Amino acid sequence: MALSIGIVGLPNVGKSTLFKTLTKKQVLIANYPFATIDPSVGVVLVPDERVDKLWEFSKSALPVSATQKALQAGKKIYATVGFVDIAGLVKGAAEGEGLGNKFLSHIREVDAVLYVLRAFKNADIINTQQEVNPLKEKEILDVELILKDLETVNKRVESLAGDVRAAKNPSTSLMARDAIKEMDVLKKAKEFLSQQKVLVEQEFTEDESEILKSFQLLTFKPRLYLLNGKPKEVSQETLDALKVYNKNDGRQNGGIFENYIILDIGTEYEAESLSIQERIELGLPELSGTDMLIKKSYELLGLQTFLTTGEDETRAWTIHKGDTAPNAGAAIHSDFEQKFVKAEVIFWEDLIKAGSYTKAREMGLIRTEGKEYVVKDGDVIEFKHG
Repeated sequence: MALSIGIVGLPNVGKSTLFKTLTKKQVLIANYPFATIDPSVGVVLVPDERVDKLWEFSKSALPVSATQKALQAGKKIYATVGFVDIAGLVKGAAEGEGLGNKFLSHIREVDAVLYVLRAFKNADIINTQQEVNPLKEKEILDVELILKDLETVNKRVESLAGDVRAAKNPSTSLMARDAIKEMDVLKKAKEFLSQQKVLVEQEFTEDESEILKSFQLLTFKPRLYLLNGKPKEVSQETLDALKVYNKNDGRQNGGIFENYIILDIGTEYEAESLSIQERIELGLPELSGTDMLIKKSYELLGLQTFLTTGEDETRAWTIHKGDTAPNAGAAIHSDFEQKFVKAEVIFWEDLIKAGSYTKAREMGLIRTEGKEYVVKDGDVIEFKHG
């Protein structure tokens, strides 16, 4: 699976600069509202030392310099994250202010939404708001996404009502019963939205959630907040307000999740190409902004990585925490799940320390696992299927 993230924010909060930092793609960066009109889409490789080391271990390295050439060669393949940057929203976009919120449709299929919020105080950058207030900006963005979802829900409710009326006997028609069930879930969602509540923070059953997911509702997607500024410019009150309960954070029953990162996008844009040592010497975080954002996104969505390696290819695969071996196999090919027999598993560091697959077998480090095995982050797996 490939992770994708939609970037939203008010005009001039640093969205396009962030996008360029993340993707190294040339996009228009300008000091005036609505510099971005058409959505910008870019794909970012997920840096992973495990891929690099296993690539060398398997002697599958091909001497290439350009990342794209490496991808085309199909020898060393990292996981990827797609980013979609849309036009800046303003208060009243749903009623036609600014460019309106029609561009929100471009991020319907993303896995998560990233709110870019202004925390920096630089007066040289035009602020479309009267003050620097990240929480107020969040409220504006929430409202616009809520209104877009209301539009989607209302259209579907109207359509479903027609399906139910068209059934000769709604009580016995399977199609009508499904429509009624769907209608009940949508009416529940509509009630929350009408109260200006984002859906991802409300309680839904597993069945209700599956129905809602099919509509790609924007406020039902997990969200991250990027506070554009320096740590000293962000109050503790703001940070506390952005913490959420996240069932995907790795703990059995979930827990409070710091749903934000603080990043000076302008500085990060200038420093993105620096080495770790150079970053440390300049007093910057060891992790780059790209790495921080990807790491936090994986935590938010409960994702992890397993690996495959051999002479022909070394590759990282993204799956959900808790996925079993057959589930993981499906990331490679549906046959790997449907015809799963067993999986040979070893932790990546153990394989490298052993020096070879043969030595790892002799040391008893390679395990044979069945259908119930829950894959761990960093597992190197070879699937056996019928």
